[in-house]
Amino acid sequence: MNLSAVVLTKNEEENLRDCLESLKFCDEVIVIDDESKDKTVNIAKESGAKIFIRPLGGDFSAQRNLGLEKATNRWVLFVDADERVNQKLEEEILDEINRPGNPHVGYYMRRDDYLWGKKLKFGETANLLFLRLARKSGGKWERCVHEVWKVTGRTKTLNSPLLHYPHQTLREFIKDINFHSDLDVDAKKKEGKKSNLMKIIFWPRGKFINNWIFRLGFLDGNRGFLLALMMSFHSFLSWSKLWIYQKQRN
Repeated sequence: MNLSAVVLTKNEEENLRDCLESLKFCDEVIVIDDESKDKTVNIAKESGAKIFIRPLGGDFSAQRNLGLEKATNRWVLFVDADERVNQKLEEEILDEINRPGNPHVGYYMRRDDYLWGKKLKFGETANLLFLRLARKSGGKWERCVHEVWKVTGRTKTLNSPLLHYPHQTLREFIKDINFHSDLDVDAKKKEGKKSNLMKIIFWPRGKFINNWIFRLGFLDGNRGFLLALMMSFHSFLSWSKLWIYQKQRN
């Protein structure tokens, strides 16, 4: 037994089956579920995954660290329910973790985003790296939202990307933006950040310009425009909600 996979879920019946199918090469699959109301848990059971129910409570790192705690293998792979591991990435992962004398503690991965059937090559989501594979003893996850896995030791970037299929409807996209802006506000509060009208007006505009122009989002066409617009909307919601909170406290 060498590799455990951990998947966080919340009402992921549309995504989970394909995700778990792509993780069959793992020795163990663990699902940490945030009290789903749909068929998520049943799908996980049918796949043979180990299931642990825990309310998110606005803390993604706590969910992921529970997965680390429950994992029984030397290596742990974290995959979101809307992500897939293809055969090339599977082979690369197995080659690395089974290599004698492997000096690495963790591995970063690129992620290819597909929005409504087309790969996004530019904008905010392009060329990001995520540490998703590491030794169980390598470290812990930190931050409640936009969480990161802090490991101590040598790391490496894998060549093959994770495949990511987020926001497959506009309704889902807007719902996710609203949810994550709430978590972002909580993080800003803990970090002592303050909002004002200048941030509400200009930061979203700057976000859009950065994604659409400087990160070449316009080369992704209509999808690139929508992604830039929605990321700008996320910024607007986050700073506006924090400003409202501050006014209510006064």
